[in-house]
Amino acid sequence: MGEQAERSSLLTEGIPGESLDYISQPVTNEHEHLTQTHDYTPGWSFYLVLAGVVTTLGSSLPVGFNIGVVNTPADIIKLFCYTSLLSRYNIDLDETWLNVLWAAIVSIFIVGGCTGSILGSVLADKLGRKKATIVTSILSIAGAVMFVSCRAANSVEMLILGRLLVGLSGGLTTSIVPMYLTELAPPNLTGAMGVACPMGVNVGVLVGQVMGLKFLLGGIDDWPYLLSVYVLLVIICLPVLFILPESPKYLFVVKKNESESLKELSRVRGVSPSLLTYELDLLREESRTSSSDEHYSMCAVLADSRLMLPLLLVCSSQAGQQTSGINAVFYYSQTIFKQAGLSDQNAQYATIGCGAINVCTAILMLYLLPRMGRRPLLLGSMFCATIILALLAAAMKFIDAVSWMPYAAMVAVLSYVLVYGFGLGPIPYFIASEIFEVAPRGAAMAWGSLANWGGNFLVGMCFPTMRDNIGPYSFLVFSALTAALTVFHKLYFPETRRLTPTQVTILCSEGFRSRPVSITARCRARRQTGVVTCDVV
Repeated sequence: MGEQAERSSLLTEGIPGESLDYISQPVTNEHEHLTQTHDYTPGWSFYLVLAGVVTTLGSSLPVGFNIGVVNTPADIIKLFCYTSLLSRYNIDLDETWLNVLWAAIVSIFIVGGCTGSILGSVLADKLGRKKATIVTSILSIAGAVMFVSCRAANSVEMLILGRLLVGLSGGLTTSIVPMYLTELAPPNLTGAMGVACPMGVNVGVLVGQVMGLKFLLGGIDDWPYLLSVYVLLVIICLPVLFILPESPKYLFVVKKNESESLKELSRVRGVSPSLLTYELDLLREESRTSSSDEHYSMCAVLADSRLMLPLLLVCSSQAGQQTSGINAVFYYSQTIFKQAGLSDQNAQYATIGCGAINVCTAILMLYLLPRMGRRPLLLGSMFCATIILALLAAAMKFIDAVSWMPYAAMVAVLSYVLVYGFGLGPIPYFIASEIFEVAPRGAAMAWGSLANWGGNFLVGMCFPTMRDNIGPYSFLVFSALTAALTVFHKLYFPETRRLTPTQVTILCSEGFRSRPVSITARCRARRQTGVVTCDVV
């Protein structure tokens, strides 16, 4: 009963800025008056905005750029690979083996991403969130050097190494940057800061598509510069990373350095340390409940039964983001637009328009997340994606049978990209930082990132075979997977908007016996009747 009471009391503790909406605590002293009323509410500050902008442009954008940039110059790079191997090794590749080599060049990026995801947990805890982010930029620069030099060196090996390095940087980025930004943010801004990384990835994909246009860097001799142009942003942003604050939560909970944590917290909030006592109290509570004396490796997170359900939620949402078929939809988009009557160039512009929709929805999420919460947006996005994917399969099946069907398919593609951007796209990137406490967070983010890259790899390997054997019915497979994901999250995914990671951990600590959704609903109902306690059952 003592443990049960402790868990119940943890759920009913207030949170500055965005306290639980079903908890009401009286203001009893001047400090609480400052922190719990409008006299002081943690908000946007110079260093918080700077961290969001710099990591978005210098870390996240290159990840998306390297995902989206390789499609346009594919034939030109294949020709380079053919001539390079012929001149250096006297190897005359036929079309089949040339396609195998190109598949290796494309997929080595995903291998690097998976490796970076695994290393992200170690680097984030050993070096700190900020220094680990700096490492990602250095790897990204090294990859660009390989790209810009490979043609002059007539080296396919340098091209492959460059793709491996930027993949490694990408895996590190997706596991570290969302964690870093959400740990810098006050509770009421974690959603907005969490969206920064996926928004940067979306912008990067769009920039890669735009830069591949013929009148920019899409010429036959421009491909080394096209692959490496992202490095300009990385070089500009890298020096700024050195002056950013380290994560106060990392310093306090992982490094046990309270004085340095208070110093960095004061710097990132832009206020006197005297106003931050309440936030420090929360850090002390999280440090006490997270058992941070134990190092949480990726294996340790798997072995902790309390973290099983949170880990499944994070990994399934990250993998589901890819197995929903977003890359397959983009693959088919240009063909669909052509069948709707667009020219090759206009079809390319329409595909770029899909990327623009993705970016616009990510920007809108900055407004929607603090107001609507994570759960309704994520579930709504998953449910709508399930329906649209099924409709797209039907439209693709009968695209030549009915005159207006290509237009229906085009609307389905645009609609899918839209609903994907309102939840399934951005939320999985940062949700682990709101579900997991600081100590296991690095390992959990690494597992989530690995699931994302693994899902990407799985779709990349299976989709060509599915496309050749079952054609449009491939989208029914994606629809079924997304439907299963929707059901799982409907049952177990809690609204994290006004909960601390400690409270979410408590809600989900019983594994599949947990009922986090019903518990939070019951707490809100009790508030309406004037009761301010919440039992965990």
